[in-house]
Amino acid sequence: MKPPPFEYVAAHSVEEALDVLVTHGWDAKVLAGGQSLIPTLNFRLAAPAILVDLNPVSELAFIEANGMLRIGAMTRQRTLERDETIARLAPLITAAMPHVAHPQIRTRGTIGGSLAHCDPAAELPAVCLALDATLVARSQRGERAIPARDFFFGLFSTALEPDELLTEIRIPPMPPNTRYAFREVARRHGDFALAGVALTLQLDEAGRIRAPRVALFGVHDAALLSESAMRLLDGAAPSEALVREAAEAVAHDIEPSSDIHASAAYRTHLAKVLTARALRDALGDALGHATE
Repeated sequence: MKPPPFEYVAAHSVEEALDVLVTHGWDAKVLAGGQSLIPTLNFRLAAPAILVDLNPVSELAFIEANGMLRIGAMTRQRTLERDETIARLAPLITAAMPHVAHPQIRTRGTIGGSLAHCDPAAELPAVCLALDATLVARSQRGERAIPARDFFFGLFSTALEPDELLTEIRIPPMPPNTRYAFREVARRHGDFALAGVALTLQLDEAGRIRAPRVALFGVHDAALLSESAMRLLDGAAPSEALVREAAEAVAHDIEPSSDIHASAAYRTHLAKVLTARALRDALGDALGHATE
């Protein structure tokens, strides 16, 4: 299969890319890693008039830590997987990355491309929700800092305007008592997830759960936080009963679809099971037993 015809521009700076976007608006499409866009073009699901290639824009590929962890949008997923700063400051990313497709794809794919594409089965949007990340969008009008929970609108739909470019992801420091977990189920390793969960939580001095963030993917038209589960967990003492109750609660927040890979009912079941397992992973010794 071949993509529809388009004009190609290799941008060498953010400013150059923004010039094209402000001129062409919705007729322009940004190329980052290309691991989602190129198949979309080949299947004729997208037909942009102009393609803006960000690969020459080296200023968007970085990982910096100075209080806030900052990740450039063109940072390769394989870099995230192997980076020591990421492993130290945002280990949830390190835990999730091996589940993203295959090494060959992660070598080309970028964090910004995955987030802007907003595939409901993608891992990185849920990880950003669980980490309370902020996504930075730039245009010729200025810069916007968008909380992750306000960025993902729905199926392949985000808060980005047609003249905006996702430039970086900012992740706040994780308190020392923060725990995290990541779980997903796919038909085969590397396939799109049927369902998954990424979560963080803290334990206070009394051993109670604080600031829980339970993010689900593959079970809605975009990654989302389970407000029902988080309300139950916040301020509660860890227990098996609480884990089971919180796992059941996620069903109130999701609307999974049925397809040839799984029914909506099965995806709902997976969301509950994976949430319970992730909570056991994160709470660990606080539950008084080994994790599954």
